[in-house]
Amino acid sequence: MSDVFVSYKAEDRARLKPIVAALEAEGFSLWWDAHIGGGTDWREEIQQHLDDARCVIVAWSERAVGPEGHFVCDEAARAKKAGSYVPIKIDDVDPPLGFGGVQVLSFVGWKGKRSDARFRALVNAVKAHLTGDAPVVRRSAIKQPKLSRRTAMAGGVGALAVAGVGGWTLLKPGAASASNRIAVMSFSNLSSDPEQAYFSEGIAEELRGALSRIGMQVIGKASSDAVKDLDTQAAAAKLGVANILTGSVRRSPATIRVGAQLVGGKDGVEKWAQNYDRAPGDTIKIQSDIAAQVASALSIALGAAKKAALTLGGTKVAAAQDLLLQSNQARNAESAAGRLHALSLIDAAIALDSNYAEAHARRSLALVAYSNDTVDVGEHRARLADAKASANRAITIEPRLSTGYASLGVVYRDELNLGGALVEVRRALAQPGSSVTTLTAFSSLLSQMGRFDGALRMTEAASKLDPLDPSLVRQHLFILYLARRYPEAVDFARRALQATPDRTILHIILGNVLLFLGKYAEARREYLAASPDDSYRQIGLAVLAAREGNRADAERQRQEIVRLYGDAAHYQYAQIDAQIGNKDRALAELELAWKIRDPGLGTMRVDPFLDPLRRDPRFNSIKTRLNFH
Repeated sequence: MSDVFVSYKAEDRARLKPIVAALEAEGFSLWWDAHIGGGTDWREEIQQHLDDARCVIVAWSERAVGPEGHFVCDEAARAKKAGSYVPIKIDDVDPPLGFGGVQVLSFVGWKGKRSDARFRALVNAVKAHLTGDAPVVRRSAIKQPKLSRRTAMAGGVGALAVAGVGGWTLLKPGAASASNRIAVMSFSNLSSDPEQAYFSEGIAEELRGALSRIGMQVIGKASSDAVKDLDTQAAAAKLGVANILTGSVRRSPATIRVGAQLVGGKDGVEKWAQNYDRAPGDTIKIQSDIAAQVASALSIALGAAKKAALTLGGTKVAAAQDLLLQSNQARNAESAAGRLHALSLIDAAIALDSNYAEAHARRSLALVAYSNDTVDVGEHRARLADAKASANRAITIEPRLSTGYASLGVVYRDELNLGGALVEVRRALAQPGSSVTTLTAFSSLLSQMGRFDGALRMTEAASKLDPLDPSLVRQHLFILYLARRYPEAVDFARRALQATPDRTILHIILGNVLLFLGKYAEARREYLAASPDDSYRQIGLAVLAAREGNRADAERQRQEIVRLYGDAAHYQYAQIDAQIGNKDRALAELELAWKIRDPGLGTMRVDPFLDPLRRDPRFNSIKTRLNFH
């Protein structure tokens, strides 16, 4: 039997793999349900390993603390009773009631390094349970992670995604016309192997892309997943759609069975349904047929152009598409190892079909993500050059592919060529089937250019396609803040926080807004409501001290932030220095930020924190280099 049992929500398996691998590299014997073999009584096997383990690592996530996380809670309760409970969190969540007495180790943003202080703390906690010492982990013993290009994106708070799904929408459900709107739910994985979930989810995503390319308004994955447990009519009402497409996949080495069903949103009446029993290599034909049948059921005429759009940028090699679908799961691991694995899977897909345009576009995006795992300027530039070549290759193969231009725009953005990025994202939006991600990217770029009305319209347009995605709420609020529409931002933030009060990023942006309204006590309350280990909370408090005239305290906090984050946060140091009133040091920090191509510079044209620097010629010299349009 293994000494260590890992408890987690099944959907988080890919995100747990790097932690499990790192612990196994430390010499621990681990068991998790990925080891369950075929033909076993899985409930009995899980209980046996859980009861025998001397240490039980419980991974709390958005899913694990949600209504479907009862198995995780049951396993955690058994572990706590046995004295073997070691909690970690992979999302910014609090454990459910009854599990708050033990300090939770946060692995949010962990990059897969075994030298990371948080991982070392976990190793020590596991060893303590195995030897019988079992100390309580104290927060003060854990050094905070350093900022990276990833967390510094867009000047800090503007780029942080809000994990999970909130219950408040940017646009009220039903505000958009439902006649041409459809939601594609993630297909159920009926295979005996839970690892096949990537395939069933990938089929649904491929169908979303195909249907959007023939002119339908297709709801994004975040919102579709948010209502997956509701009945059809309730889900349709919440999303404001006329129809819902559901399905299931059962795959074996010899056959693949796909079932699909189109249901009316108002009455729940089935409009079309079909089962496909085919050889595994026929997956792509099945997807195209489902999309075509859905169009026919909805009286959408498919001429030659629209039929071609169903498979635009795709491949005829099923194995290549399968590898691309696997890469999506690997990318979701949120670690450098996961991003590198995703890249290797995409490369394997391209090796099978060198004219797979979508794969080249995804490779470009994967390289950009991987490039942000390094602060080495030379390595960062080399990866971006490779990413640019992949994006251009995708466009050459299929000039109508939206993701080709979108990926090129992302490369230009990370090169800090913001004008070039804006041009490419506009081209992406002109192609059929533009995604919510592209609309969001366009919104962000417009806000960085100071075109706030257009930026807000883009977040509203994105919200029509993904009404339950809370990251759009964050982006809308951040744009209001950058636009200095402070009273409107306060009202918007208050309403958002009523629905999702635990969203750290909303508290931080609202704190910034209140700070510039001169409401310092209220700003402090908002910053303190954010997670204690959030770097942007620390930056906000340092700026607050400067605004209150307490320069000594601001300097002290700045020194602590520099100690923690080193060369990864020159843009943020400039923000603090500008507010302290040390213009020379602020401008020197901005030069250092330019030297390492800190993506935070993308916001410098509109960042309120940098207002004291705007009349200085040195500031405008740096701004000119970013090619703002």
